[in-house]
Amino acid sequence: MKLSQFKFNLPEEQIAQFPSGNRDESRLMVINRKTGSVEHKIFKEILNYFDDKDVFIFNDTMVFPSRLYGNKEKTGAKIEVFLLRELNQEMRLWDVLVDPARKIRIGNKLYFGEDDSMVAEVIDNTTSRGRTLRFLYDSTHEEFKKSLYLLGKMPVPIYVKRELTPEDAERYQTVFARNEGAVIAPAAGFHFSLELLKRMEIKGCEFAYITIHSGLGNFREIDVEDLTKHKMDSEEIIISEEPVNIVNKAKKERKQICAVGTSVMRAIESSVTTKGFLTEYRGWTNKFIFPPYGFSVASCHITNFHLPLSTMLMQTAAFGGYNLIMDCYQTAIKEGYRFGAYGDAMLIL
Repeated sequence: MKLSQFKFNLPEEQIAQFPSGNRDESRLMVINRKTGSVEHKIFKEILNYFDDKDVFIFNDTMVFPSRLYGNKEKTGAKIEVFLLRELNQEMRLWDVLVDPARKIRIGNKLYFGEDDSMVAEVIDNTTSRGRTLRFLYDSTHEEFKKSLYLLGKMPVPIYVKRELTPEDAERYQTVFARNEGAVIAPAAGFHFSLELLKRMEIKGCEFAYITIHSGLGNFREIDVEDLTKHKMDSEEIIISEEPVNIVNKAKKERKQICAVGTSVMRAIESSVTTKGFLTEYRGWTNKFIFPPYGFSVASCHITNFHLPLSTMLMQTAAFGGYNLIMDCYQTAIKEGYRFGAYGDAMLIL
């Protein structure tokens, strides 16, 4: 497959700038891979497609407020810092991206907060944009993290071109988020409200929670036409014994297994046996899935409508079939579906 095969014209007004009024009332396109049929529903109607003992695999990562705005020492130049991950708790070392990178050198100090209450020193250049910062903070780690996060903004994608509101702190997060570490939210999970989860539980559906700390690699532009030459950034995965047992039992009993989100699909395909069963895993993956690809675990998939040329679109096309998915995307545009993290969803059966 070539990069250009995933290009399509998306009207800017169809890139969702706000979440739906209620989590479970976004629109849902239901696609049947065997028949090619397409149905238009409301998300909470998803319950009609699942039965007792069917399993949903969720990503329970928690997004942290990782976007900081500060100033460079002496010049006062405005700097945006994107926290990626904590490297050393005791030394307050963080792996970050900075913008504009050309202005930042080793030894520079950066100041954050209205009263410059947080100071960081650049101690290493890791990539063209990446840096290692050491935050100069004397108190406990808990107080440091609290102060840092009070200064941070939720890392809502840059295509959401508006001022963030207090609502974003809640809505750019799933209701089942519990393991902090992501800078990209598992947006397919946004559509599940506590009420919908309860209704699913009453119907007999089972939930398997795994953790994938999604990174910015999902949004990094692909700069090669030949997709086999693209390298994904690595993401951390934690799959424990409990979800493995739930998923494998359902697979043996031929129940539906639904991967909720592209991060979940990538994770389970990175930790599967040769016989197609899920295994425990703690580590990293840079797996890049694009058509054609043979999936091993999930029998169905929930995902949002993704932007052109994105790795998430490519993975969705691998699962649903390239021609069918690209045709459905044209239908979604004609029908006014909303795209992006705050947009609508599709269920691929």
